[in-house]
Amino acid sequence: MDYRHEHGPFDIIGDIHGCYEELCELLIRLGYELNLSKVDFPKVSHPQKRKVIFLGDLVDRGPKTPAVLRLVMQMVKHGMAMCVAGNHDVKLMKKLKGQDVRITHGLKESLEQLENEPDEFKLDVVRFIDGLISHFLLDEGKLVVAHAGMKKELQGQSSIGARQFALYGETTGETDECGLPVRYNWAKDYRGEAIVVYGHTPVNEPEWLNKTICVDTGCVFGGSLTALRYPERELVSVKALSTYYQPVKFR
Repeated sequence: MDYRHEHGPFDIIGDIHGCYEELCELLIRLGYELNLSKVDFPKVSHPQKRKVIFLGDLVDRGPKTPAVLRLVMQMVKHGMAMCVAGNHDVKLMKKLKGQDVRITHGLKESLEQLENEPDEFKLDVVRFIDGLISHFLLDEGKLVVAHAGMKKELQGQSSIGARQFALYGETTGETDECGLPVRYNWAKDYRGEAIVVYGHTPVNEPEWLNKTICVDTGCVFGGSLTALRYPERELVSVKALSTYYQPVKFR
């Protein structure tokens, strides 16, 4: 968790959900140079040595989950990116390990896309996701990134509670009219010193609230894919090319 020695600059990208074309477009807009001539070994660089931080939920719902995984895994392997675990990533990993999970919320699309992939690639995906940590504490503790957010008291912890919060956030225990869990807005009570950047719950437009910001702008639902440039605090987005998955509740 403790990567306080990493100072950036960073480009923190929200939930991708298999939206490969939009990811490539966003990376190019952020100034990255992409060499995608070798499908299995894509290469990415940046002239100013910036680094990407992926906020998890790389998979499910969208059209090109394997391509997203290949690109992200190669970027992490070559030190061009860091990545935290998302709840969709962990669920896919469990299914690939043979565990009994419900095939819901876009997992079916990922499994279908992975059907014709080599077994070695699927093993690499399992190893990659299994190795992802819950959150990063960066830049002398000034920046925290996690998939669903991170309360002040959990920052830097490797506890089960910290991992669960990072993956799922916090709910009230109730369900709404769509049958979805009612999420507790932890950010409105946040009083920590660190900036917290997260995704998980799609928003129309990212807004700062008590030093926190959600940059999941629902690309797979026809929204956009968004990055926060740090330390500049500049938002960069690209529009979705299509509505790939009909949301139960978005906008």
